Amino acid sequence: MTVESTTARKPRSGATARSAAAGAKTTRAAGAAGPAGTAEAARAAKTSEAPESAGTSEAQESARPAKSARPAKTGRAAGPAKGTKSAKTGGGSRTGRSAKSTGPGGRSAAGSRTRGSSGTAGTDAGAAAGTAGRPDDEPVQLLTPEGERVARPDYDDYVADLTPEVLRGLYRDMLLTRRFDGEATQLQRQGELGLWASLLGQEAAQIGSGRALHDDDYVFPTYREHGVAWCRGVDPVNLLGMFRGVNNGGWDPNSNNFHLYTIVIGSQTLHATGYAMGVAKDGAGSAVIAYFGDGASSQGDVAESFTFSAVYNAPVVFFCQNNQWAISEPTERQTRVPLYQRARGYGFPGVRVDGNDVLACLAVTRAALEHARGGAGPMLVEAFTYRMGAHTTSDDPTKYRSDEEREAWSAKDPILRLRRYLEREGHADDAFFAALEEESEALGRRVRETVRSMPDPDPMAVFDHVYADGSAQVDEERKAFAAYQASFDDAPSDASAAPAGTGTGTEGGK
Repeated sequence: MTVESTTARKPRSGATARSAAAGAKTTRAAGAAGPAGTAEAARAAKTSEAPESAGTSEAQESARPAKSARPAKTGRAAGPAKGTKSAKTGGGSRTGRSAKSTGPGGRSAAGSRTRGSSGTAGTDAGAAAGTAGRPDDEPVQLLTPEGERVARPDYDDYVADLTPEVLRGLYRDMLLTRRFDGEATQLQRQGELGLWASLLGQEAAQIGSGRALHDDDYVFPTYREHGVAWCRGVDPVNLLGMFRGVNNGGWDPNSNNFHLYTIVIGSQTLHATGYAMGVAKDGAGSAVIAYFGDGASSQGDVAESFTFSAVYNAPVVFFCQNNQWAISEPTERQTRVPLYQRARGYGFPGVRVDGNDVLACLAVTRAALEHARGGAGPMLVEAFTYRMGAHTTSDDPTKYRSDEEREAWSAKDPILRLRRYLEREGHADDAFFAALEEESEALGRRVRETVRSMPDPDPMAVFDHVYADGSAQVDEERKAFAAYQASFDDAPSDASAAPAGTGTGTEGGK
């Protein structure tokens, strides 16, 4: 089966810790698991129970789903174990936020649904159903590459509420995200952007997980989560300002609960963990999700995030998009076990999902978020997918991977997979696809026109907001840079105005 699970340990009480330290023996009632806090007790405390998840509406084009009722806590640690320093967080409570209007991506109701039964599919007991006879590392899959629906009793209930309208909305999300991504790549090639990190091939992982989120959940992305940004209502054009060099991120993170892009590899998992610890202390019923790649999973920041989130039982989902390549380094050179199994060593569950199957990504992420919201602590999701394009536009993947490998993954294209399913089930007709193609063309034109009309930033703005109260050193640097900029205004406008002997290329018959 694909799920590794252990129940997070509760911190010892002071009395228990002192008793254990003194070696005191206490008579235990029959069936007790042993001294609280021991490794044996942690292993014996596995459970498949979790609280119910609240549901919301279905329509893909509806407003963002309202915050669900706070589920009952099931043992979330209120703070660190005695003697452990508490970390400060900047996260506040996200309770009571009103629903927002639909963004350019159309906030979907696919992020919520009603569960009639208790239990989290992220536990061993919950995952056992329907996984017998499957290889341990086989990803959770609900749609085959041919667009055929396959049964997974452990996850089917998480997508049972999807109407044809919502399914068409998921297809629209992926298609328009790919169009926007392609336009951005071409703009970089034309010199309009300094750099671009394409998501080509990873649309299902991002749209499926993005539509699983509730309105009050908080997202910490890397620099490639363009599909998740779309799901959170961030205007695609706002993503391009940073890559054009005209701003430092063109959106307010708290307006969409979508943090600014993080360029430093892996550091956003620390931010997400700290924020999730704050959510737990606030008593909010929301969850946090952190996106990262297989390369980032080798970073120390990610390991520290796993440690802290497990110890503090933080309501965070770590969503790893394993696209097989950390720039030019294949996954097999980074780990000796499947990435999702790394969670086991930290004491929380992990699951591998077919990252090219949007329905499976939606179901698994819903289950993981339900697990976190219910007080069961962190969970790791490994979306097994493939980066069809370059790492960024400065990369040439033909130097380290074969065309045959890319062609094999092309047959698993996430958009084509869902289209085949829609056509097979009669959920979409030619008129739908034609209208969507026109919408795609309109989006492409808007992206091109808006990017090319972005005003250049004030060069001196780089010195603003460095220090809240100002800095003598920054003031000196600002003055020096201003003088440097002014030197271009004083320079000769052409070669004829240059002083004699400066080497214009015309002296001495040269």
